[in-house]
This record gives sequence, structure tokens and C-alpha cells, in this order.
Amino acid sequence: MKHLLATAISSALLLTACSEPQTTANNIKAEQTATADQVQQANPLLVKSVLQYETPDFNAIKDEHFMPAFNQGMAEQMAEVQTIINNPAKPDFANTIVALEESGELLTRTRSIFYNLAGSDSNPTRREIQKELAPKMAAHSDNIFLNKALFEKVATLHAESDTLALTAEETRLLDVYYKRFIRAGAKLNAEQKQQIRDINTKHSSLTTQFSQNLLALTNSNVVIVDDKALLDGLSAGQIEQLANAATQAGHSGKYLIKITNTTRQPILAALKNRELREKVWRASSERALSGENSNREIVAELAQLRAQKAKLLGYDSWAAFGLESQMAKKPEAVFDMFASMIPALMQNVNAEAAAIQAKIDESGDQFKLQPWDWLFYAEQVRKDKYNLDENAVKEYFEFNRVLEDGVFFTMNRLYGITFKPRTDIPVYHPDVKAYELFDADGKSLAIFFADYFAREGKRGGAWMSSFVKQSGLKEQKPVVVNVMNIQKGAKGEPTLISYDETTTIFHELGHGLHGMFSNVKYPTLSGTSVSRDFVEFPSTFEEDWAMYPEVIANYAKHHETGEPIPDELLTKVIQSRSFNQGYDTLEYVAAALLDMEWHSLPADAPLQDIEKFEQQALTKHGVNVPFVPPRYKSAFFSHSMGGGYSAGYYAYMWSEILAADAFAYVQEQGGLTRKMGDKYRKEILEVGNSRDLMESFKAFRGQEPDTSALLKRRGLKATVQ
Repeated sequence: MKHLLATAISSALLLTACSEPQTTANNIKAEQTATADQVQQANPLLVKSVLQYETPDFNAIKDEHFMPAFNQGMAEQMAEVQTIINNPAKPDFANTIVALEESGELLTRTRSIFYNLAGSDSNPTRREIQKELAPKMAAHSDNIFLNKALFEKVATLHAESDTLALTAEETRLLDVYYKRFIRAGAKLNAEQKQQIRDINTKHSSLTTQFSQNLLALTNSNVVIVDDKALLDGLSAGQIEQLANAATQAGHSGKYLIKITNTTRQPILAALKNRELREKVWRASSERALSGENSNREIVAELAQLRAQKAKLLGYDSWAAFGLESQMAKKPEAVFDMFASMIPALMQNVNAEAAAIQAKIDESGDQFKLQPWDWLFYAEQVRKDKYNLDENAVKEYFEFNRVLEDGVFFTMNRLYGITFKPRTDIPVYHPDVKAYELFDADGKSLAIFFADYFAREGKRGGAWMSSFVKQSGLKEQKPVVVNVMNIQKGAKGEPTLISYDETTTIFHELGHGLHGMFSNVKYPTLSGTSVSRDFVEFPSTFEEDWAMYPEVIANYAKHHETGEPIPDELLTKVIQSRSFNQGYDTLEYVAAALLDMEWHSLPADAPLQDIEKFEQQALTKHGVNVPFVPPRYKSAFFSHSMGGGYSAGYYAYMWSEILAADAFAYVQEQGGLTRKMGDKYRKEILEVGNSRDLMESFKAFRGQEPDTSALLKRRGLKATVQ
């Protein structure tokens, strides 16, 4: 943007010189000021939003504003960094670390807005901007963290930290910065730094392409059904949704089945037609392996690039590099965790598979269990065992009631907070709702955006992110968003959701509160800026409140009559929670092990054939079960290949150990009470990454976590010897 501003000013000067040769210096200065004001007004990203807590003004922001703001933001931050480097004063915490924290205001603002919109409300323009930005942003980061002069200042402070009289949070921040420089390659020689730069540039482009290929497939990789009879097993409402989807996609009179982001496709639990089930499953399992949106070569190259970067930084593998900064510390700890679970896990899976095969045989069909059969026949076994109809359960899980009388109610009981709708705040899509979060004493804490419904242009899955991070240093309060992909009910019909979707809403707001309750000084340490294997702890902790008696009594009511869910049905729902846990756990463990194996490759390993690699990796760990495929396969494993969870997908299980133990402790101490909520908020949610994470856990729990609560939570305890 600076070059645009310079051009505008130069043009103004030239025009003045031609038409008014006697123009004074004051007039020229006025022209410059006026032109600068016009540029600022034309691009709302260049100044802080005047809306509450700097909430983005989505009514004013347009796609053409992003690249100029990114360019100016990068230029401004580099100028700020250069000022730090050129400062002749002795390096101290204020003129180096705090100065770095304060740098890049425009870039941070622009980046937060753009990448949130690119994930939740993408379009062709934004996808092109992503491609253009990928190498630029990688180079910008390298220009900071590979800068020798800047690193020398940080290293000097780190070496003298014991003599600097820093607070605990300041000491933590200095250590985080020092390790960030080291892990970026600041200690490497010039040739090695250039290699790191080249790898980072290529890596950023490949991860962007990986993600965009999957986004493109959300629209093109669908199953079109011509004959309504093939949809036998679905409800009338579900069939109507498929018909509407087909009409919107230009297939009037037909039915369109969209593929969700995991290997498992929920619709398979209801479809009676086996050929259609197989077609849907293959559309999921084999996606991104061929065609113009293939990720086959990208996956192999990403794994190799990461291994090469790890070697340059002095590590045996990308997994060894990645886990050093996590709670797990070493890949061996992750492999050991899963190895300890697999015997009990496989006992559960084999028992579940035997029950399903018996159901298949009972039906008179002559075939062996295949992956596209599991969910359908598991649902039959569930009905036999618990006499439970999932569609009947959904009648008591209406979306708005779940959110307001379930999730918001729980957070009020636990923390005293309230969510008040803010219809005056602009949103980036009509389906998004804005809320203001208030504390028990009436103090305003944050702005919260709720974006729960599936639509074109939104990537699959569910997540939390921030438009503005909490910062005491910058006096910023958080602006947070939760995103999901719930299918809206047909026009005029309520949106009825599953229990799994219900727990996901609780889960994502757990992330949201981690961001909104943050109360630290430095933004680098605020909110969810913690290790991957800790960040899922606060979110998973909130999930189990969905079935807490006081909570479910408040929200599980029939969407038409308002009658509470019958005790008998509720008992069945609770008892059925442990059903199919072998399958659920194995598909996750298989994906986590696959992620770890990809990132345990050494730098000199050749490019891999991804399908052969998958089979070998799963067989190595004894989890190559054909009818229970990994939750994600390599070509569409966004966490591992396209996102920030490379060598980190294990973190969900690691965090679940913390969450299960913490939740069990809360129940021992009285359950849903403000006393426990306030303690949890103080010791876990408010402190972010401002202290050692295990110390935070122990400050709340009183001891390190015990795994027994996890096994009980997943219904696996009975099989452990």
C-alpha cells in the first residue's frame, strides 16, 4: 500500500506543478494529507475498526482491500523490526521483546480477518489471494526470525534473563521468543538459512494448494442419485434436503449427497441400498487421489520437505522437531501412549465387528463386513441393544435450544457469564450471529460470532478462531468465532441435530472461552496460544456437560411439544454412549499413527506412494483393519498435511486424558458449581501460555493427570487387564 500512497502523492505533486506553478509548500503538504486521508478512507483495514473491541466492519471490508493492506502491513512491520535492530541502546526487555510484541499491528489485523474469511466464507478471489500470499508470508516470517542481528539481541537477553528482574510472564515470553528464533533456524549459517527459506516458500505454496484442492472437491466430489427409491432408510426431511441440494447445484429432479470432511460418512448409518453405500464411501475414501484436485504428489512432497527442514535444524525427523515444543516432548511418548491402548482397543473392535457380522448374517445377506457396511449395521445392533432410534433422539435436540438452553445455560451456571445478541454488529454472512459476552458482575468481556451452518465456500469440520486476540499490552479485548458445518433444516422446518453435533457445539465454545477469558498482558501468550496437545483440553472438558443431568433437563425438549426427553429414552442415550467406541477410537488412533509415521520419515527417504505407505504404517502398529479405516486418509488429512497439526493429531487423545481427569475431579468436588467453574477459569482459561502448562493443570487438579478417567470415558476400561 505504501507504493500506492507514494504514487498518489507523486501524482498530486505533478498535477500541482503543471496547473499551479506558484503552489506553496503548505499547499503541497495539504495535498499530501488529503490524499493520504482518501487512501485511508478507501481501505478500512488500514485503520483500527471503530466498532466495539475493534470488531471488523464487514459491511465496509471488500476483497480488493486485502492485498494492499497485506503489502503495507508487511512493509510496516519490517520497518519496525529494523528500528529495533538499529536501536543503539543496550538490548532490554522493553526495547526488544515488547517492541516485537507491538510490531505488525496492521499485518496482524489484516491476517486475522482474511484467513478467517478464507476458511469460513471463501470465494475464487480469496483463493487467488491465498495463493499469492503463501510465499510472501513465508518470506516475511523468515525475514524476521532468520535475521542475525535481531536474534543476537534476543539471545543476549535470554542469556541474561536471571539478572533482568522480569516477572514470571515476562520470563515466559522471552523464552518463547528465543525458542521461536532457534526453531526457525536463527543459529544456522547463511547457506542453511537460504535452504530453510526455499523450503518454507515451497511448503507454504503446497499446503495452500492442498487445502484449496479439498475446498474445490466439496462442490465437485458429490454423489448424484437419480432414483428416490435408492434413498430408502432416510427420513422425508433428509430426502427433501438432498433434493434441495441437487436443485441448487443444477440437478433438478435428482438428489445430491455431499461428502463430509472425514472418511466416515454419517449418511451411511441410514442408507439401506448397499451399492449406494459403497459409492458414497468410495467418494469419501478415494477423494483427492486423482484428477485436477489430486493431493497424491503434494502429500509425499510435504512429508519430504518437512523431514529435510528438520534435518537442517538438527532433528532426526519432523516429528522429533515438532514434539520438542509440546507436552509430549518426544515421538516415543506418543507411540507408547497408543501402544498401551491398542490391545484393549482391538478387543473392543473385534467384539463390535463380530456383533455386526452376526447382524449381517441374520439378515440373510451373504457378504463379509466392509467399511461401507459398518455404520448401517452398527445402527441396527444399537437399536437391538438399546432400542434406540437416532431420528427419534434428534426430535429432542433442536439447534437453538441446544445452543441457548444447553451450552449458554451451562456456561452461565459454571462461570456466571451471559451471551446477549448484538444485531447491530455487522456479520460476514447472514447465517452468522453476533453476541456480546458479559461477566457475572455485568462487565463486558468479548464479542462472539456464532457461525454454525454448512454452506458453499466453507471448509469442512469445526473450529474456533479469533478476529482480535486479548492483550493487556495493547488493551484489546477478544473477538472470537466458532465455526461448524451443521446442515440446516429444510425451509420452514427446525434444525434437528445429533448428540455428536451437540457435544461439538459444547467443544468449540470451550475453545471460545479459552480465547474470551484470557487475561494476560502479552498477545503471544494469550488465549489458545498453547501447545497443540494442551489446546484441546479446555474444549474437550466442556463436552461432557452436554449429558449432565441438570443441563440436559434444561435443553433436551421435544421441538414441537416442549416435553422433556423421556427418562427411558435419556437412559438409552446415556448407555449407548459407550457403544461403538472401539470403532470410534480405532479410526482416530489409526489417523494419529498415520500422521506420526509420515512425519517420522528421515530426510533421505524417497518420495512415498501414499496408499502403500498408509497400509505399511497401519500394519506396523497392528491397526490395519479394512472395515475400520483411519478417520482421515492422507490425501484429505487437513490437520496433518494442510493445517497446523502435522505430527500433532495425537494431541486430541493427549488432551482428552487431561480433560477426562479434570472433569472427573470436578464431579468429585460438586459438579456444576461456580466454585469449580471459577477455579477452572482462573487456573486454566485465563492464563493462556503465560506459565508452564503442566503447572497450570496441577494448579487446578492438584496433581498430574491419571489415564483411568479417559478409559472410562471411552468405555474401554473393562477390557484392560
